[in-house]
Amino acid sequence: MLHACGVDFGTSNSTVGWHQPGKPALLALEEGKVTLPSVVFFDVEDDQVTYGRAALGNYLAGYEGRLMRSMKSLLGTSLMDGQTEVQGKSVAFRQLLAQFIRELKVRAEKSAGTQFSQAVMGRPVHFIDDDAKADKLAQDTLEEIARAAGYKEVQFQYEPIAAAFDYESRISKEELVLIADIGGGTSDFSLVRLSPERAHRIDRKDDILGNGGVHIGGTDFDKYLSLNHVMPLLGLGGRLGSQIEVPSSYYFNLATWHTINLTYTQKVWRELQEVYRDINTPELRLRFERLLNLVEERDGHWLAIKSEEAKILLSDQQSIDLPLERLRSKQAAAACHLALDQAGLQTSIAHLTSNIGDTVKTVLNMANIKPEQVDTVFFTGGSSGVRGLRQQIASIVPTATKVEGDLFGSIGAGLGLDAARRFA
Repeated sequence: MLHACGVDFGTSNSTVGWHQPGKPALLALEEGKVTLPSVVFFDVEDDQVTYGRAALGNYLAGYEGRLMRSMKSLLGTSLMDGQTEVQGKSVAFRQLLAQFIRELKVRAEKSAGTQFSQAVMGRPVHFIDDDAKADKLAQDTLEEIARAAGYKEVQFQYEPIAAAFDYESRISKEELVLIADIGGGTSDFSLVRLSPERAHRIDRKDDILGNGGVHIGGTDFDKYLSLNHVMPLLGLGGRLGSQIEVPSSYYFNLATWHTINLTYTQKVWRELQEVYRDINTPELRLRFERLLNLVEERDGHWLAIKSEEAKILLSDQQSIDLPLERLRSKQAAAACHLALDQAGLQTSIAHLTSNIGDTVKTVLNMANIKPEQVDTVFFTGGSSGVRGLRQQIASIVPTATKVEGDLFGSIGAGLGLDAARRFA
């Protein structure tokens, strides 16, 4: 039996693929599901560590502890070599990532009934935009972490190319395909010539006409939805008695998955108390009290989950009215609601979707391909369901057929195929 697998370690969700005749392409990782949310919860009360949906469930149930998500976003940044406090101990971020990838490996091996010693890891086209040195460092770091997690041989494949391999396994004729992989942390694009005949080749360099990416993804959509529509409910944009605006850094940290925990320090709590004393309008006091209560209860990750939920709901609804029951103040016990429509979401993320559209145009120009030459746009990645983003990409290649792959599984399945070809 082949001891190779494909590992899609994602910002929001992770999968493991393999290629075994007669077997599903993706391995079950949690409760029969092939995705494992890239989340870890360290339970202080029971001194336990949980992963994925169980981790989110324990956090939302109110267990005391530390939730970590979007850890992939640390790769290539200065934070990667740092440490954080977990269960009263100082733990390196590298160690935390290795712990999660090791858990992925163990679950995949249990599901497959065999051990995996070789892996093709998925990677974005750019971990870090416009910084080749930092980008290489990010891949090298991920390779070290994968080896620390137990893999003896590690190779890499661009995530959109992996998705192309998955799509290629289902077509009957040659196509020029734009792979649009919109993940939690990056948006990656590849122009690839695919066909049943080409699928048997090991070296596919000549079939890849162009690729590119930008460090913008689903968590960025969540962030700007939150900053524009949720954080004002907590006082963002309000003016103090001195007529200066309430400092925005607290809100930016709360709206960004991997910096939420920075809001829970004693230093920040003292600063928030000082800001509160400088507020002299009832409405802003009410809103800022919601912020104080949120920080005191350490509900920042809950609020980020709510922002993500709003984005997902607006993928197929025109408007929503989402209860935010944990946003309370001393003055008003009634819970807040987030009333938001499609136009409001698109306005919030317009600068992001515009940058992503520019990346698509750059890929076409670099490959010397005209929009009308593209046969198909293949959408994958959990964030490719955002309506305004799809419309932006579709407007650039209007004649291409739009195909939706497995939004969470195409990359893992393609990496599994690639692993079988490389290590067979």
